[in-house]
Amino acid sequence: MESHSQGSSSSFSSLSIYLAALAHTPARLAARAFSVSTSTEELSRVRARSGSDMRRTLRWYDLVGFGVGGMLGAGVFVTTGRASRLFAGPSVIVSYAIAGLCALLSAFCYTEFAVDIPVAGGAFSYLRVTFGEFAAFLTGANLVMDYVLSNAAVARSFTAYFGTAIGVSEAKWRMRVDFLPDGFDEIDIVAVFVIFVITLIICYSTQESSVVNMVMTAAHVIFIGFVITVGFWKGDVKNFTEPADPVHHPAGFFPFGAAGVFNGAAMVYLSYIGYDAVSTMAEEVKNPIRDIPVGVSGSVIIVTVLYCLMAASMSMLLPYDAVDPEAPYAAAFKGVEGRWRWVSNVIGGGASFGILTSLMVSMLGQARYMCVIGRSNVVPAWFARVHPTTFTPVNASVFLGKRH
Repeated sequence: MESHSQGSSSSFSSLSIYLAALAHTPARLAARAFSVSTSTEELSRVRARSGSDMRRTLRWYDLVGFGVGGMLGAGVFVTTGRASRLFAGPSVIVSYAIAGLCALLSAFCYTEFAVDIPVAGGAFSYLRVTFGEFAAFLTGANLVMDYVLSNAAVARSFTAYFGTAIGVSEAKWRMRVDFLPDGFDEIDIVAVFVIFVITLIICYSTQESSVVNMVMTAAHVIFIGFVITVGFWKGDVKNFTEPADPVHHPAGFFPFGAAGVFNGAAMVYLSYIGYDAVSTMAEEVKNPIRDIPVGVSGSVIIVTVLYCLMAASMSMLLPYDAVDPEAPYAAAFKGVEGRWRWVSNVIGGGASFGILTSLMVSMLGQARYMCVIGRSNVVPAWFARVHPTTFTPVNASVFLGKRH
C-alpha cells in the first residue's frame, strides 16, 4: 500500500511522469481496486497527507445545528403538498414519521462509522475500509458531483424564493450572455454572490460557519414555528377527515390506505437529505464518541417532529384535495380569511433561510469529501491540503465553490 501511495503521489509532479504512470494504470488499478484501508491508517498516515490537522472545535450542539440546517431546507414547502395531494392525504403526517424513522436508522449507521473512524471522509472513508478503493472512488465521485450540481440548483432557487419575499421577479437578477447556447445563456447574479459568500465563510473557519448556521437555522425554525402556530390556530380539525369534494375524492384520515402512506413516505424522505453531511465533520468534533451520536441522531429527531407538525398544520388549513401541490403553504394561507393572507407573501422569506443553511452544510460536506479523496491520491494531493491558519480544506472549498 505504501509504495502505491508514494507512486501515485508523484504521478502528478510533471507531464512526462504522469504519462508514464498512465501506462501502468491497468496493473495499478488491479492492485488497488480491492485493497482496503484500515481505521488506523485513516486516522494516522492518510490524514497526515493534509499537512495541518483540522481543528477540533465542534460540540454536539454544533452538529445538531448543522443537521437541522442541512435537512430543514425549502424542499418541505413543496414535497408536503405533493405527497398529501397525490398519495397520502392528511396521513402525510404518518408518512413523515415513517420517513423520519428510516432516516434515523440510516443516521445510526453513519454514527457508528463516524465514531469508529472520526475522519472527514464520510461515506468515502467508510467504504475504503470495508469494500476497497474502487467502490470508495465511485461513491466519492458520485457524491461530489451530486453536491456540486444540487448546490447550483439550490442556489438558483434562493433567487426565486427571495424574489417572492420582496416582490421582485427573479428574471431581473439574471444577466444574459449572448455567446452561450440557448438555455445556458443566463447567469444568476444573486446565486453567484451567495455561493461566493458561503465559500468565504467555510474557508475562514468551521466554528464561525457553525455560528452563522446557528443564527440562520434559528431564524428559519422561528418562522416554521409561526407557520405551525397559525395553522393550528386558524385551521379546522374536520379537514383531517373531510375532503373539499367528497363526491370525487375519498374521505377519512387515510383516504388512500396504507399504500398511500408508504408512497408518501418515499416522496417526503427527500426532505431528510442532509444529515449525511454532518458525518463528514467528524474530524473536527471535540468528543466524537459522545457528540456525534447526539448531533446526528438528535437533528433527525428534531426535524421529524417539525415536519410532522408542519404537515398537520397544512392539513388543518385546507382539505387535502384543495392543496396546491406546487405551493401548498402559500395557497393554504391564501385560503384563510382576512388579515392572515399576508402570511402567504412571506413564505419565500422563510424558505430563503432554509436554502442558505442547507447550502452551507452541503458545501462544508462536499469540501471534506474532496479533501479526503485527495488524501487517497485518487486526485491530486493539492485538494487534500488543510490551511495551517484556518485549519480548513481551503483548496477543495475554493475549487468546488468555483464549479457552481
